[in-house]
Amino acid sequence: MYKNDKVIRRYSEPFKLKILDELTTGKLNKYQLGKAYGINPTTINEWIKKYNRKDLMNTRVTVKTKDEITRIKQLQKEIEQLKKLLLKKDLDAMVLESYLEVAAQDLGYRSVAELKKKLSIEP
Repeated sequence: MYKNDKVIRRYSEPFKLKILDELTTGKLNKYQLGKAYGINPTTINEWIKKYNRKDLMNTRVTVKTKDEITRIKQLQKEIEQLKKLLLKKDLDAMVLESYLEVAAQDLGYRSVAELKKKLSIEP
């Protein structure tokens, strides 16, 4: 056997997606799937990256002190508050747009853009 007589395997797209789907179910981990199908777990990691399935990547969070735990909890609360504020802002914008639509219709304009143009409001 020569040095360059390696077997190069090419996997089809449906096969790769099938492996990722099986990984998603959680019945088998990357190492078990690799053993079952004769695939190196690093190859599965490459497919995860290729198909942007970050949810399947191993994530590791190391918490060392109580201060860090407290800080993480504070940040999580802050994230939730920011999400709520963003949602409120989006809802306020939708309400304002609805008011403009009703006003444009009541005043006889064909569209909100026409009303804004008449009132010199930036769209």
